[in-house]
Amino acid sequence: MMNKQDQLAIDTIRALSIDAIEEANSGHPGLPMGAAPMAYTLWTRHLNFNPKSKDYFNRDRFVLSAGHGSALLYSLLHVSGGLELEELKQFRQWDSKTPGHPEFRHTDGVEVTTGPLGQGFAMSVGMAMAEHHLAGKFNQPDNDIINHYTYVLASDGDLMEGISHEAASLAGHTGLNKLVVLYDSNDISLDGKLDKAFSEDIKMRFESYGWEHILVEEGNDIEAIDAAIAKAKSSEKPSIIEVKTIIGYGAPTKSNSNASHGAPLGEDERRATFEHYGLDPDKRFYVPERVYEIFNETMIARANDNEQIWNDKLAQYKNAYKELGEELELAISGKLPQGYEKTLPKYELDHSGATRADSGEIIQVLSQYVPSFFGGSSDLASSNKSNVKEATDYDKSHPEGKNVWFGVREFAMGAAINGMAAHGGLHPYGATFFVFSDYLKPAIRLSAIMGVNATFVFTHDSIAVGEDGPTHEPVEQLAGLRAIPNLNVIRPADGNETRVAWKVALESDQTPTALVLTRQNLKTLDVPEAKLEEGVRKGAYIVYESDNFEYLLLASGSEVNLALDAAKALEKEGKGARVVSMPNWHAFEQQTDAYKEEILPPSITKRVGIEMAASLGWHKYVGLNGKVISVDTFGASAPGDLVVEKYGFNVDNVLKEIKTMS
Repeated sequence: MMNKQDQLAIDTIRALSIDAIEEANSGHPGLPMGAAPMAYTLWTRHLNFNPKSKDYFNRDRFVLSAGHGSALLYSLLHVSGGLELEELKQFRQWDSKTPGHPEFRHTDGVEVTTGPLGQGFAMSVGMAMAEHHLAGKFNQPDNDIINHYTYVLASDGDLMEGISHEAASLAGHTGLNKLVVLYDSNDISLDGKLDKAFSEDIKMRFESYGWEHILVEEGNDIEAIDAAIAKAKSSEKPSIIEVKTIIGYGAPTKSNSNASHGAPLGEDERRATFEHYGLDPDKRFYVPERVYEIFNETMIARANDNEQIWNDKLAQYKNAYKELGEELELAISGKLPQGYEKTLPKYELDHSGATRADSGEIIQVLSQYVPSFFGGSSDLASSNKSNVKEATDYDKSHPEGKNVWFGVREFAMGAAINGMAAHGGLHPYGATFFVFSDYLKPAIRLSAIMGVNATFVFTHDSIAVGEDGPTHEPVEQLAGLRAIPNLNVIRPADGNETRVAWKVALESDQTPTALVLTRQNLKTLDVPEAKLEEGVRKGAYIVYESDNFEYLLLASGSEVNLALDAAKALEKEGKGARVVSMPNWHAFEQQTDAYKEEILPPSITKRVGIEMAASLGWHKYVGLNGKVISVDTFGASAPGDLVVEKYGFNVDNVLKEIKTMS
C-alpha cells in the first residue's frame, strides 16, 4: 500500500506530532497518528501550496477543521519548510508559533483559526464560495486565472456539530465542486466510542445534500486515498472522502481508544509506538533528510511551478483584459477603490429613515463602486435591505452573481463570511435580525480572534420591533457583542452615522464589524459632516450641548434622538445638557485619555445613559452616581411605539430620572 520512503515520511510526521505533545505534556496525539497517511498523500500528491509563499493567491487552501489535531499541521508545515523545528519543541508554549489550536495570521501556512468544531468545515465552504464567485467573475475562455481547491480535514466531532449540517447543505445546493473534505472516520470521540452518540449514515446524509461520497476503507492505503482525491477533484459536486482510520495508530495499548484522543501517550507508550513504527525512540524530534527531500521534490516543486505558471497567466490576463486585470489586482490586494466613499449617499436634515433602509441604499452604491463587495442574508433580505437590486443572484449557474441566498442558516452564514474574508479577494457581509446574532455569535467571536474584514449586518435592533414580541426583541445582545475583544459594534443614530459605519467596516482590515440597525425611522442629526465623520470613527462624540451644561446624556442609535429631545426640554427649564452619541464603544476605548475626557468631562458627574438594551456596561460611562435608562427584562408584544413608551423611552421619563440627581 505504500513504499518504504512513503512509510518513513508518514511515520516521521506521526513521531514529530507525538514528540511535540510529549514535550508540552499537553495535546491530542490520536488524530495525527491516525490521519497522517491521508494528510501526507494530499500534501505530496495534490496540494498546490507552499507555506513560504503565502501571497500566492491561486494556491489551494488546506483547513484543519479538527483543530485539536494541530500537531499534525505543524509537523507538515515543518517538513515542507514552513516552520522551524524549534517551534515544534515549543508546542503550546508562550509566544510560540505552535499554539494549541491553529491560529490565522499567527503561523504562516494556517489559513483560518480552527478548534471550535464544525467552524473550520463551514469556513471552508466560504472559501470555496469565494473561489467559485471569483472564478465566475474573472475567468475567461482562454485564461482560467482563478482555479484552485479548498481541502478540509474534518473529524467525527466536526460532523456532529450542527453547523456542519447547515454548511454542507449550502455547499451542496451551490455546487461547490472545488471543495474536498477528507473525513477522519475513526469511530472514537473524546468520551469514548462514537456509537454512544452518533450513528447516522454519512454516505446517505451527504448524498442527500448533493455531495459526492467516496469511501476509503483502509486509512493507511495511500494509493486508495490518492485515487479518491483524484476522483473528488473531477466531480461536479463537493466531495467528502470518508477515510476509515484508527485513532492513535501504532500505540500498543491506546490505539483505537479515546485514551489517545486528548492526552499525551506517556513515555512508555511513546517508546513502544516508535518501535512499532520502526523508529529509534531515543531520537526526539528527528527528521531524516530524505523526508525533507520528499516534500521538496513533490509538494514544493509542484507549488513553485504552479505559482510561476500562474504569474505568467496573470501577466497575460492583465495585458488581454486590462480593466478586469486592474480589478483583480485590487481585489487580491484587499484595498478599496480610490474615491469610493465620495459616491455614498448623504442625508439632509429633512430626511427621516430607518438605519436599515439607509444601509440598504448604501449597499446599492457600495455594490456598484466596490467590485469586491459580496454578500447576502439568511432569508431576510427584504427586511434587512441587504440585497443589491440591480445584481444577479449568486448560485450554481451564476457564480458571478452578487446576492447570496444563505438560507435560514445563520451560523453557517457567519462562518462562510469568515472563510471568504480569510480567502481574500472579497469584502463579504451577511445579514439577519439582531436577535439572531446569538445563532452565529461563535462565528463572530472567531472572526474577531482572526482579525478578518467581515461585516455582520443586524437589523431590528431593539424592543421597537414591537408586535413580534420578546422572542424577536434583542435585549442582551448589544452587551454580549460589545464584550468580544477586537469587534466594532456600531449602532448608528441616523443615515449619516450609518454611512460612516459602513466605511469603517470596509476599511477595518483586522477588525470585523457588527452593524446594528433600526427598523423604525430616525431623524437626521444636525451635525457638521466632518465632525460626524470623526466622531463615529472615534466611537463617541458631542452632537449637542447647552451653555454651562451640568448633565451628560449618553446614547446610541435611535436613543440619540430621544436624548436630544430631553436636552432641549431641560433647556426650557433653565438647565443645560451635553448629548453624546456613542455608536462604537470599541473604537472609543482605543482613543487617548485626553479625548475621552474631552467627550466625557470627569467634572460632570450627573450622567444618564439611554439605550433600549441591557444596562450592562453603561456604568463605566455614567459612574456609580449616574442613571441608566435601559431594558433589563425581556420585551413585550404590542405596536412598537407603545412598547417603547411603556418601557420608559420618552422625554418625561428621562427628565424624571434626571431630576432624581438634582
